[in-house]
Amino acid sequence: MTAQPQLVRAIGRWSLVALAVNAIVGSGIFGLPAVIAATIGRASPWVVLSGGLVMAVIVSCYAEVASQFTGSGGSYLYVRYTFGRLAGIQVGWLNLLTRFTAYAAAVNLFVQYLGQFIPDVAQPVPRLIVITLLVGTLVVVNYRGVSGGTLVSNVSAVAKLTPLALICVIGVGYLFTHPPTVATAARAGADGWFKAMLLLFFAYGGYEAILIASGEAKDPRQDAPFALFVGLLVVALIYTLIQFVVVGVLPDAAHSDRPLADVAGTLIGPAGAGLVAVAALISVCGFLSAHMLTGSRSIFSLADLGDFPRGFAVVHPRFRTPHVAIVTFGSLIWLFAAFGSFSWNVTLSAVGRLVYYALVCAAVPVLRRRQPEAARFRVPGGMLLPVLGVLICCSLLTHADFSKSMILLGTIAIALLNWLVVRNRRPVAAPAS
Repeated sequence: MTAQPQLVRAIGRWSLVALAVNAIVGSGIFGLPAVIAATIGRASPWVVLSGGLVMAVIVSCYAEVASQFTGSGGSYLYVRYTFGRLAGIQVGWLNLLTRFTAYAAAVNLFVQYLGQFIPDVAQPVPRLIVITLLVGTLVVVNYRGVSGGTLVSNVSAVAKLTPLALICVIGVGYLFTHPPTVATAARAGADGWFKAMLLLFFAYGGYEAILIASGEAKDPRQDAPFALFVGLLVVALIYTLIQFVVVGVLPDAAHSDRPLADVAGTLIGPAGAGLVAVAALISVCGFLSAHMLTGSRSIFSLADLGDFPRGFAVVHPRFRTPHVAIVTFGSLIWLFAAFGSFSWNVTLSAVGRLVYYALVCAAVPVLRRRQPEAARFRVPGGMLLPVLGVLICCSLLTHADFSKSMILLGTIAIALLNWLVVRNRRPVAAPAS
């Protein structure tokens, strides 16, 4: 009997870093500075930096837990192994459906940005052609090997960071020779800070997606913590500098619809808007590339551990990729993007992410008792950071928008039905090493 082909471990340490940057930095950076400026004003660079430090608490817990696993699945795998099949399936569905809506929204956003260069692209037929070419290209690249998807991610990470870094460097230089603008008005009090931190918590999120593809990383237990911390550090530096430049250069940053384009126009001239449009296209492409690679592995990992039909876990004998999961993920995204104008579902994204962030933080002490020598990385400070991480997530959950809670309830119900179908199947163990 021929052995089942296995995934190939081809994602190196720095490729994981590039995936982390791409998974975090999408389109939000092109509008977020104005929102933060409207909330906090001149102090907004400090709250952006603080948001990175708060997220570092969650990242630290992820780093310790990830350093104990070598398989695909990320949050779903960790929660399933620690708290059982029902909790794992709930996290798997929250994670998967969030990626569907986010990816479909990003595809449509790409079409909108492309409209600056091709005005008719928003028409039905050109739009469908662009969506098909974009999604189809990423499906083919990932189908033919994880190395191809990784290469696209690496190139797009460098390409997206270059124009953003250029704006930061020119902007900081400009502020050394020009007085800063009049301070942007902001809401006073703790509520403004809390609102800004809530926004930034999600702006810094997404890094956990890289852990879904750990089954194809060369040394996931060693490299995943490194990639998480370096990716967060790079993004925090870029976000903070951009916020500093935006509130320093623009006289009314809080009311700018396109803060980065306005800053680039001031610093570079008419070509600045074009530069920002290109940067936005590249940024969205990098985001899409990272989530095509990791999102398809969400389906694969659910099937690989017996919680989805086994056919989704089939590995291509030549390319060594989960080709059925890749084609399925790409097809669903194409349908969502082509026949609906999807925007980021705030409730599903926010609540879903907070739930599995809290569960992964809570998994730290459980895994320390269960397998005390397994972790390659250990969070310093004993129980301080895991407890703080859970408290942060619970605190933010109390301020989440539940106005569209039917989507959340529907997701929970589907996951529960999924569990009822598979609960009597023989569980598949998730080895820690």
